[in-house]
Amino acid sequence: MSKIKKILIAFFIILLVYSLVSLARTYFRDYAENQQIKELAEIRYKENDTGEGASNPSPFITKVMLPEFKELSKQNPDIIGWLKIDGTCIDYPIMQNQQNAQYYLNHGFDKEKNKNGLPFLDEYSHIDESDILLIHGHHMKSGAMFADLVKYKKEGYYKEHTTLQFSTLYEQEEYEIVAIALSEVYSKTDDVFKYYQIEQIDTPAEFDSYIQNIDQLALYDTGVTAQYGDKLIVLSTCEYSTENGRLVVVARKRK
Repeated sequence: MSKIKKILIAFFIILLVYSLVSLARTYFRDYAENQQIKELAEIRYKENDTGEGASNPSPFITKVMLPEFKELSKQNPDIIGWLKIDGTCIDYPIMQNQQNAQYYLNHGFDKEKNKNGLPFLDEYSHIDESDILLIHGHHMKSGAMFADLVKYKKEGYYKEHTTLQFSTLYEQEEYEIVAIALSEVYSKTDDVFKYYQIEQIDTPAEFDSYIQNIDQLALYDTGVTAQYGDKLIVLSTCEYSTENGRLVVVARKRK
């Protein structure tokens, strides 16, 4: 065997070993992150089943934290709710860090660096005050975080998953999906509708204009509409058919 062949064989063996090690690291990292989310969900549902601490609130306290969030809030006060869509992988705590709006792009619930991050509330959304709650989440190749949202591009998938459950720390809420839309993250100078500029929506006319623009971007008609006075959740994740593309799911709170 020539020296060149030996070098090539050695090179490809090293490359194969490196690839296998990288795959193994990715697998175990994703497994560990999934386990962490499962443990958080178990804490939530266990506390919800016990119901401890939910009775006899003080007459001077206007809000009482749901039992399911008591332990989770102790572990990380940045939690502001929990999002679940039945029949999907989406079953996650929703976070908001007051000092760094982008913190949970790359941090887990334990505040350690984490490429999956966690879904988080936009800095211009305030859980107790805003009519539009904009929630960002990664579209991971592993299927984690908001990857399942891209399946909503097919109307048949929507028809099987028309609602979502969102619990704040104080109230369990159900939302029905209004629209599935494709958009982009534009430059500041682009004079186009930007679904993520929710800080500019205060009046009935501005709210109606927002919904009209969402309807124009919608992939299909869900038959569900929203009007001023409705509380909205807007889920946003990356969509790779275009540069800086985003898939947006808009849902209104059921009354």
